[in-house]
Amino acid sequence: MKKLLSAILATFLLSSLMGVTQAKEFEVGQKNKSFTKDELTIKAGDTVSFPNKDPFFHNVFSLSEIKSFDLGSYKQGDTKKIVFFKPGTVEVECAIHPKMYMKINVKK
Repeated sequence: MKKLLSAILATFLLSSLMGVTQAKEFEVGQKNKSFTKDELTIKAGDTVSFPNKDPFFHNVFSLSEIKSFDLGSYKQGDTKKIVFFKPGTVEVECAIHPKMYMKINVKK
């Protein structure tokens, strides 16, 4: 038990000394067959949620080397989230509506 408490305390102190900041969550909605932001800048470790505010399905995805993902098709009122760990630029699109496009810039 002493070793576990020591390890937890050491991890906490190390995190404090390194200036670790808490990850944040950002929102990019889907409304009127568009993303609510054309571009978003976040930090590595942050989460972006993609709520569907349209009365039809969307399918948010990215084929970017930095972060490749496919959130699948989902209906109005549903939200899908993704965490971005690597710095770089991620191009985000909708598989159902080809004119939907945005960029997420992930900083260190």
